[in-house]
Amino acid sequence: MLTLALSKGRIFDDTLPLLARAGITVQGDPESTRKLILPTNRGDLRVVLVRASDVPTYVRHGGADFGVAGLDVLLEADAVQGGDGLYRPVDLRIARCRLSVATPQGFDYANAVRQGARLRVATKYVHLAREHFAAKGVHVDLVKLYGSMELAPLTGMADAIVDLVSSGGTLRANGLVEVEHIMDISSRLIVNQAAFKTKAAALKPLVDGLRTAVAAVLEVPA
Repeated sequence: MLTLALSKGRIFDDTLPLLARAGITVQGDPESTRKLILPTNRGDLRVVLVRASDVPTYVRHGGADFGVAGLDVLLEADAVQGGDGLYRPVDLRIARCRLSVATPQGFDYANAVRQGARLRVATKYVHLAREHFAAKGVHVDLVKLYGSMELAPLTGMADAIVDLVSSGGTLRANGLVEVEHIMDISSRLIVNQAAFKTKAAALKPLVDGLRTAVAAVLEVPA
């Protein structure tokens, strides 16, 4: 039995068409069931539903053989757990967004950085934010939050936030502006290194099928 770890929401929804192109159909809707393990049309493959931040942990420690996780989650997990135990064979090119710095409108971020001000930054990406500002030589006090990041500057708790941005609509709705791009983000297929060796006959065709599915999608005219 092979186990694929997915998180609910955008990654799950964006992964389904790729799985379908690879001949895999997930049976069940995670939004309408309390089940955390879903069968597929293949008797040798099941899907486990976990929090996005837990996908690398499940795959690394053998709770799943492979999974789909955003680059942001992977890099943050690597900073804590190290990168051992995982292969990243395919950039699935789904759930695309960017990791950025945002501030309230009117805050002179460029001048604050240039003048060496010490910034208070709210984020759940503590390690990525620390690395980014350290590389710029900017001193920051990091405040770790898990949601509603936009509230931190609005309540005076932080000067800026580091968060994922897609359309920017949530920032604009809360009077914030994107002031610096840190990196582009997309979701990766990750595979447990031990499983890739011991279950190669079953796993490799699935990995190749998803790689082919991504290539096919990229060739489809917009």
